[in-house]
Amino acid sequence: MARALVVATVWCLCAPAFAQIQGTLHITIMLPDATGKMTPVARHALLISEEPPTTEPRRILTTLAGTADVSLRPGRYAVESDQPVAFDGKTYEWSQRVDIVAGRNATLELTVDNASIDTGTIPATPGTPSYADASFLTSQWQDTVVGLWTPTQYASGFVVDARGLIVTNQRIVGTATSAEAQITPDIEVKAAVVASDPTRDVAILWVNPSVVSSLRPMALGCGQTRPALDNGQELYALGALVTGQKHLTFGAVTGVGPRLLLSDLIVSRGSAGGPVFTAGGLVGFTTLDDRGPDNRSDARVVRIDQACEVLASADKKIAGAVPPDATHLPLDPQRPIAPSALSAAVKNRAGSLSPYPMSTTGFDIAFITPIHVYGANDQVRRAVMDFGNWSEYFADSPRVLVVRVTPKMVERLWSKVARGAAMTQGMSLPPMKRARSGFSRLRAF
Repeated sequence: MARALVVATVWCLCAPAFAQIQGTLHITIMLPDATGKMTPVARHALLISEEPPTTEPRRILTTLAGTADVSLRPGRYAVESDQPVAFDGKTYEWSQRVDIVAGRNATLELTVDNASIDTGTIPATPGTPSYADASFLTSQWQDTVVGLWTPTQYASGFVVDARGLIVTNQRIVGTATSAEAQITPDIEVKAAVVASDPTRDVAILWVNPSVVSSLRPMALGCGQTRPALDNGQELYALGALVTGQKHLTFGAVTGVGPRLLLSDLIVSRGSAGGPVFTAGGLVGFTTLDDRGPDNRSDARVVRIDQACEVLASADKKIAGAVPPDATHLPLDPQRPIAPSALSAAVKNRAGSLSPYPMSTTGFDIAFITPIHVYGANDQVRRAVMDFGNWSEYFADSPRVLVVRVTPKMVERLWSKVARGAAMTQGMSLPPMKRARSGFSRLRAF
């Protein structure tokens, strides 16, 4: 007993020596574009090493927002560029020193003021056909990428003209004559399909010019001579996730054809139709094989030249035509139920004869399977819905999976006041709840 007490005491005294409190270094990299606007430098590799060095340098990449956070032990560190970043005929790289204090945050801003700048001519190589770093280009164009809702799926597109023209895949649009475009998290409008070509896999959509007036159109450069593309050349693909965020994917060219580039980009179906860059700028947009499993696939890239002829057809159709309605549509939820939430609900209700419930900010959701129908009708005879005899609606479809979605109910201020006043008179009233205001529609995908 005494020995155990001594061992425990020694451990408690020594533990803090091993559990050293770390600090967090917040890094931001911004450079000015041709107009002077500060633009994040995405996917820039930095090497972080202790001074004096005791281990191999730690390599990190900045995010699409040009930021990186890293936890470090107390001490002095060197933060250096792994490779220069090229932009507008110049290269920028950084070498800075920073002190980390235990339990505190440190901030390091890398800008043109503390960069080492080389204004000499950058040698052209087959893999670097121009003087622009592709990761820098993507951060400039992320606001130009929009989300598209068609009658059957969600995908991406990008604005190419101040008149409201959007390029995407024809296979996304199919035979539809209209779609809905999520321009920003706060703006969703109707979009008309004004031109499409199944052979080229190109579709041009048109939205009211007023809703894209704050965006910078991505010019296709039709008629310009383009640098040759080679196998192994790095690709950067942008897409608009259903959550409203813009997603950057990296890959490389694996095959070069007259209309398509083959690549090892792994792109979700929601990001298909988004623009693809190399160091030379815009080269195309992603498209997926319909047979891709799990809604993800190695992406092919439709070469941007394929969109030019279809865009010319769209130009003729919109000349003198009335633009689509600019009325804002009801916004879609930006936080859909994740598959992990359903998995957790299934585990929590294993063997239960009640629906699998989950919840969002505005809705209560339940998944109902045939076993729940059996439990409600034949075993315990208890209702599992908010209205009676609900199972008759799908009694003839034994394999059906029912998704019940109910708007959350809230009690308004004056209802609470009235109920409180009644309680002062000795009357207990139940909450007087109504559906949240603004409920218009539900979309499942």
